[in-house]
Amino acid sequence: MRNSKITWAVLAGVVLALVAGIGVAIAINRGSSEPDAAPAGPAAASASAGPSASPSASPSPSPGADIKGPLDLVLIGVDTRTSIPGWEPHADAIMLLHVDAGLESAYLYSLPRDLRVEIPAYKKSGFGGGRYKITEAMSRGSRVPGSDRVSVEQGYELLTKTLSAYTGIKTFHGGAILNFGGMAKLVDALGGIEMTIDQRVESRHRKPDGTMRQLARGGGDFVGPQAVYKPGKQRLVGWQAIDYARQRYGLPNGDYDRQRHHRQLVRAILGTAMSQGLEDPAKLGDVISALGKSLVYVGGRTPFEYAYALRDLSPADITMVSLPGGGIGRGGGYLGEQLKAEGKGFLKALVKNQHAAYLAQHPKLVDKG
Repeated sequence: MRNSKITWAVLAGVVLALVAGIGVAIAINRGSSEPDAAPAGPAAASASAGPSASPSASPSPSPGADIKGPLDLVLIGVDTRTSIPGWEPHADAIMLLHVDAGLESAYLYSLPRDLRVEIPAYKKSGFGGGRYKITEAMSRGSRVPGSDRVSVEQGYELLTKTLSAYTGIKTFHGGAILNFGGMAKLVDALGGIEMTIDQRVESRHRKPDGTMRQLARGGGDFVGPQAVYKPGKQRLVGWQAIDYARQRYGLPNGDYDRQRHHRQLVRAILGTAMSQGLEDPAKLGDVISALGKSLVYVGGRTPFEYAYALRDLSPADITMVSLPGGGIGRGGGYLGEQLKAEGKGFLKALVKNQHAAYLAQHPKLVDKG
């Protein structure tokens, strides 16, 4: 087995905890069918076996060697207003990664943050259940009765319960909760990334020099010069990568275009990392160290263990899938989003392990480029 394969896989595990165009906060791994394991560092999957303390002892299997497919992972981008009293996390971006049984092919797709769904009752937070936007599952699950604090782990649990009820996927084997900040550190640690911009995007938040635009008097929108991302190959630094991926206002398909840009960003990060010579564990360690305390893991199996399990999965093996949808309302008021029949059909096919055939019949769902 080539060391570069193993080391790329470690990086892939880190990237799985950094995607959605938003950055790093907490990775949570709660696979109900898998035993707990102690958190592993970057060397866990790439270190070669050294001299054994006992000549007769058999070498221990690499952490993650026991993980089998298929796997379903959830990647959640949360808003970043953690300094505001009473702040509750909302799932601003939701990406799901399905890895096939052989662990050599995968499908990355997104659900709209405003998807109107049934959120089940959740005793831990005192939530009685009801029909809401899926973004609210995080906040409603995070509440701790009788306390001012919030539990992101509870929010994650209710969100995954909601996702299971909506998609039919019974178990999510691992997940990441992400915020802004760590993403910029990762991209800058890689020396920037090259992306193919597929449409003109004007920033609502940043000026061309990266400083923040000012709010108009009285609030509302921002004013001043805007950073602009033009179609074609672009070299993006950290703040640009975040800024480009988070835009939805002014785009023809709003949040659906933004979801596609999230998935493109995943591929760009992996492609750039593989071109950086990160088969050297020391270089890879430098990249991970640059994230500092932005990268925190909670729970059982770590991203590094999943990374080892996915060592034969390359960026080209990840199919990016768009699930079309549209807005719904009542009495002229906006209630949220719902997936169209084609999008719902993909989810049903996925549960039945018929997703590859379904995409062959519905090729427009596959992202180009």
